[in-house]
Amino acid sequence: MTLLSHKLVRMLVVPAVALSLAGCIGGNDDLDKYINDVKARPGGRIDPLPQIKPYETFVYEAQSLRSPFQPDAPRGRAAAGPRPEANRPKEYLEQFPLDTLKMVGTLNRGNQRYALLQTRDGLVHRVVPGNYVGQNDGRVLAVTDGEVQVEELVPDGIGGFYKRSAAIGLAN
Repeated sequence: MTLLSHKLVRMLVVPAVALSLAGCIGGNDDLDKYINDVKARPGGRIDPLPQIKPYETFVYEAQSLRSPFQPDAPRGRAAAGPRPEANRPKEYLEQFPLDTLKMVGTLNRGNQRYALLQTRDGLVHRVVPGNYVGQNDGRVLAVTDGEVQVEELVPDGIGGFYKRSAAIGLAN
């Protein structure tokens, strides 16, 4: 910095600091009066602390019962209902939620009709009835000109599954 700018800074900063310090001095008369009034009041009686109840021990005697932190074993309808195939290899389109897949067309090749599904990354994939799509073991049931019909296996919350119909419509 130049000499002129140092002088200008000193001329502005020094008075500003002096004014701010002057605001901190004095003007405490009302505060001092209040403190003296509070000190002059007679002291009050402090209530005693409440009695603390002794701790009662509890012996857990339900070791033979099911843990409350584990789900029940599937019973009845849950055990007999539809179940996903555990040993089936996953297909590529099963990593995408159904609502992120778009049908962009169909393709007929020989006697087979393929649906063309596009993922969010822009890649287009062919599917036929029997392929799996979506994250809920959705199986393609039919391919029409306007949609792909899918049947999903959705968890019912009590250890079982139920079938839910869904469709992926042709995107405009």
